[in-house]
Amino acid sequence: MTRGGLDRLLVQALAQADVHIGGDRPWDIDVKDDRLLRRIARHGLVGLGDAYADGWWECPALDQFFERIFLADLPRLFRRHPLALADAARQRLGNPQRRPAARRCIERHYNLGNDLFQAMLDRRMTYSCAFWDGASTLDQAQENKLELVCRKLHLSPGQRVLDIGCGWGSFAAYAAERHAARVVGLTLSSDQFLFARDRCRGLPVEIRLADYRDIDEPFDHIVSIGMFEHVGPRNHRDFMRIVRRCLRPGGLFLLHAFFSKRSFPTPDRSEVMWIERRIFPGLAIPSLAQLGAALDDLFNVEDLHNIGVHYDPTLMAWHANVQRAWPRLRPRYGDRFERLWRYYLLSAAGAFRARRYQVWQVVLSAEGVPGGYTPVRTVADLHADAAPSAALQTPPPALAAPGGA
Repeated sequence: MTRGGLDRLLVQALAQADVHIGGDRPWDIDVKDDRLLRRIARHGLVGLGDAYADGWWECPALDQFFERIFLADLPRLFRRHPLALADAARQRLGNPQRRPAARRCIERHYNLGNDLFQAMLDRRMTYSCAFWDGASTLDQAQENKLELVCRKLHLSPGQRVLDIGCGWGSFAAYAAERHAARVVGLTLSSDQFLFARDRCRGLPVEIRLADYRDIDEPFDHIVSIGMFEHVGPRNHRDFMRIVRRCLRPGGLFLLHAFFSKRSFPTPDRSEVMWIERRIFPGLAIPSLAQLGAALDDLFNVEDLHNIGVHYDPTLMAWHANVQRAWPRLRPRYGDRFERLWRYYLLSAAGAFRARRYQVWQVVLSAEGVPGGYTPVRTVADLHADAAPSAALQTPPPALAAPGGA
């Protein structure tokens, strides 16, 4: 196709999203390199993201650009792109999340540098969707989310909890400090393991550098917050069998993850290829249908809570934190990394703002809660108990260098 033909196609496609090339609105784009169109034609949406990282195009407000792109469903134009079809076939035929590939994928992202994540995240370093009901800061929104999880588990002092994908120990430390729980946290990231082990020293918390497939011991409750997207559809059923095997009678399992409307790998595989290749290797966004199949005959679904609208402000807060910290981060990471990271955070914010993806908190039981499960939904629900436990009366110590808004 001629250059003029590519120009017309791009202009026509963007017009469907009310985006103009060379326009003066925050979501309009400015093309800096004439090779952009050919790169998109050859590499699809992966080429679009890489070209931004290389400075080939600019946009004052990437989050608004992507909100419009997703609302207009422009990724559909790349569903039959050869790279997208080849990648979908690879996902269907293989198992990218098998071991030891899973550990390599996790370490490529989560071992980028604790200084980056301390700058970006809240003071507890919670790397998942916050809960902004009644909150004006990222720190408070993340504490809301951690308390929400504890209340949904009906967590009591002394109970033993497994945290699959514990990150830097955010939930483990919170549950131990605020609810006097005993927690075992699992991570495949060596950086996270060392950090979480140090921050939880002196608490009834054990951090293990281990795969979820290695665990076989009883727990009163189990949580997995922001990790299920790394499990992969070929492993969903085994994951649930392991959780069921480890959950004591009467226990609850809370799964927090983001979900797609379509089952992975979807016809829209093209829109997640860039983030899977450049940011989260092995990312496999599930659907509720896939979750349901994995749960079949293993669990009762006690509660489904969609908090996806809270991910947009979470991502925007993370981006603002990185921008404030960039002068001290630049020497280590470089300007191209800053553009890549900006594209990641703001494109994801636009996708969640457009409701392209959702975040579900799912509460599961093996036998069913006698008399039914009472859901927790708002900040008012978090403080419904008249008298806090002794563990709640002592404020937690500072756990990490402040990085939140």
